[in-house]
Formats: sequence, structure tokens, C-alpha cells
Amino acid sequence: MCHSMVKLVFILLFSCSLLQTSEQQRYTPNWESLDTRPLPKWYDESKIGIFIHWGLYSVPAMSSEWMWWNWKGTNPSPTLVDYMNKNYPPDWTYANFGPQFRADLYNPNEWADLFAASGAKYVVLTSKHHEGYAMWPSTYSFNWNSMDVGPKRDLVGELATAIRNRTNLVFGLYYSLFEWFNPLYLRDKSNNFTTQYYSKTKAIPELKEAVEIYKPEIVWSDGEWEPRDTYWDSTGFLAWLYNDSPVKDTVVVNDRWGSELLCKHGDFYTCLDRYNPGILIEHKWENCFTIDKSSWAYRPIANIEDYMTIEEVLKQVVTTISTGGNALINVGPNMHGKIPPIFQERLRQMGSWLKVNGEGIYGSIPWKYQNDTINSDVWYTSSNDGRFVYAFLLIWPKNTTEIILGAPLSSSSTVVRLLGSNGDSLSWRVASGTRGIVIDVSQVELYLLQSRWAWVFKLEHLLPEDIINPTPGRSSPLSFCTSLLFSALLCLLYIEL
Repeated sequence: MCHSMVKLVFILLFSCSLLQTSEQQRYTPNWESLDTRPLPKWYDESKIGIFIHWGLYSVPAMSSEWMWWNWKGTNPSPTLVDYMNKNYPPDWTYANFGPQFRADLYNPNEWADLFAASGAKYVVLTSKHHEGYAMWPSTYSFNWNSMDVGPKRDLVGELATAIRNRTNLVFGLYYSLFEWFNPLYLRDKSNNFTTQYYSKTKAIPELKEAVEIYKPEIVWSDGEWEPRDTYWDSTGFLAWLYNDSPVKDTVVVNDRWGSELLCKHGDFYTCLDRYNPGILIEHKWENCFTIDKSSWAYRPIANIEDYMTIEEVLKQVVTTISTGGNALINVGPNMHGKIPPIFQERLRQMGSWLKVNGEGIYGSIPWKYQNDTINSDVWYTSSNDGRFVYAFLLIWPKNTTEIILGAPLSSSSTVVRLLGSNGDSLSWRVASGTRGIVIDVSQVELYLLQSRWAWVFKLEHLLPEDIINPTPGRSSPLSFCTSLLFSALLCLLYIEL
């Protein structure tokens, strides 16, 4: 028996070595091959990230991050043109804002601490927006980057270092492929993108440089929408990223790699800005949205009603994660490098909420139901092992002693608890009809709860038909082989004993 088991172990070791070799197969530069790459586990489990729109546009801080285009593009904004005429000399150009972008109060450690306190698990910084100004000493943006003009600092590098030294957050970069007024891009555009002067000598080499220097584990592409992906050689870049880059095993990318590709390719879909379909999406996706409802960048003219309340932020977070997405929440620092207090408050509020309710967020999977069948203010997630179901109540009804959930199918041993309370189970009864429960909240004192918004009921021991298995991903043959080998070794050890 022992001799046979030893023989089996050696066979398994040999098989695993073959599988490991096959696991290291290279992706080819086409979507059929690239789309087979499994989504790195960390991204789905993280659920929440912080987006940062900061750049030269933060100096005039008028209109939005599209200020230059809205001022000098094909269809200028009369309001913005009038503002510029009244407040700046006639010969003023956008480049004149460069020396004013000093980032004199930029403290990346302060940013890192804030993002950690928010409960987010990753951060994405705009390394270059459509204006073309690089936030690092890019060798492809001579005299149009943060080391040559303005702060005289490597803004990307400083934040990357702070995030990695002070937090457990994953660092990522946004990069705009196109530039509004770059002569090389405009030349290719006038040639109907039959030439690639800009993409081959500027965009893709510069993006590769950023990846090699800063090793972002999220590459968030944008500005892709005019030419097709072949102009950008997107599949060639992604094959390099997945095969040979310093982040090849952990990096994730979005779906913005050429016209007509939104919601079709990429590790996660963004589809549109502020995309939140409200229904379960099978492919991993992300809802990037702004706390300032009208702009991604800082606006000094914004009024308090222009900002999301914490209730509105949490609604986006909950509904997004319930339906299989990640939430990427945007803030806009000012020209000095300070994150305005309204953004700080929202992020810290979210962090305090996640300390209480994070178990229903991080590492969760969609449940059988996303939105409740009776109460539209209730959304669900499930623990990855299917043991618990979390019901997120976005609005607590006034003058009520009962909360009705239409979706759960209870058993005699079902237990209901309210996160952020004293931990005691709540009384409940079966609702009328074939399913649903009525939770008794008559003894719950809202002012005593640790959570002030979006209350979460934790349900255990529902009937088996309402417990779903974790969403299957592309399983690794090597992982399976390793598990089998481990089992064989345990068996051998048991026999020896």
C-alpha cells in the first residue's frame, strides 16, 4: 500500500510540473487569447477603489477637466470663453497655467492615510489626461510634465511610494491614450488613422514607460474612442502587459482600448462613466462615479448641493457590489495638492460605515436575488462560502417596528442579526406567501447603532435552495493538481503513522 502511494505521489509531481509549464503559456496579441486570462482574484475581492483626477486643469478649475477643450475645441463654451476674456490677457494660452501648477501643499502621505481610512482597497491616479500633461518626468512629454513645468516633482512616484509604504492598498494608474491638440495625433486623425505617428512614438511607448517605472496593478485606459484598437495596437500592448511586464501576474485593465470595444473586452468593463445597470452582470465590471456630480476635477464654483451625500455614495456602492461590480469613487484635489474637506468627509464617512458593515462587502459575491422582491430599498450580497446573506436596507422606514424582506426563504433555524448593534439575534416571523420574512425591529434604537446609514441585516441558515455557490471563475489546473497532491501526501502520512 505504501509503495503504491509513493508511486502515486511521484506521478502527481510529474503531472504538476507539466501543468505548471502549460500554465506559463503566453497570450497572443488578439482578443480571443487575451480574453482567456483569468481575472486576478484580488480585484474582485477588493470591491472599492478611489479615483483621483488631478492635473493642470486643476489650476483654472473652470468647467471641468475638459476645460482646455471647452475653451479652444471645435465647439467652445461661450460662458467659458467669456470668463477667460474677462480674467486673462488676450495672449494667454493653456500652457501659461503650467508654472502656476505648483502642488505646493501636496503631501502624498496625507493622501495615503485618507484613502486607507476610507476603507478602499485600491487607488487610481490620473497619470496623464487628455491635455497631455504628464504627472511624472515622462521622457515622451518633453517640457510638458510635472518635473519640467510646475511642481518640479514626480507626483506619480511620490504617491506610489506613499501608498505602498503606508497602506495595503493596490496602486493603479489612469492614462489617456489620445491628446486633444497633440500635432502627431491630429496628423494621424487627418489621415483617417491610416498612419500611426502618435500611437507608435508617443502613446504606447509612454504608457509602457509608466508601467515599467511605477508597476501599477491597474491600467485604466481612456481617450480611446476615435480610432479603432488596431491604431493603438491595443492587443500588442496587452499581450506585453500580460506576458512580460513587471505586473503581468496581478495587473487588471478596463475595456477602453479602441472605438466600439466598450463592454466587450478587458478584465473589467466600465461601459460608460457612472455605469450602474442595476442588474447582475456576469462579466466583472466597475462603476466609476464622482462625488461632485458635475465634474471629475476640482471646481471652486461648486455648491454643497453639487456633491453627493453619504447616503447617495453608499447607495452607489451597495447597488454596484450587489450586482457584481466594483465601485471606483472619484475625488478632485485642488491645484495646491489638497483634497477639499467635502471629499475628505465623504471618504471618512464611508470608512466608518465599512468598519461596521464591511463583512457584507469585501470578498462577497452576488446572491440569488440582487434587489428585494418587495422592498426596492433592500439589496443583497452573499458571503463567498454561501453561509451568510446580507440584506442592505438603504432607507430605514419612519415609525415602523417591522422590516419586511420578500426574497429570503427561511428555515426553522434561520438567525437574523443587525450589524452594528449589540450582536443579539432579532425576532422574526415568516411573511405571508411562499417566501419572505418579517423582522421585528421594535427594540432597535437607531441612535445607539454603530452605523448611521445603510443598515445591514445578516441572515444565517436560510433554506439550502437560497444558498448559492461562489461564482465560478476560470479555475487553475495547477491549483487543482496542488490540492490533489496535498491530499495524497496526507494520506501517505496517515498510512505511515
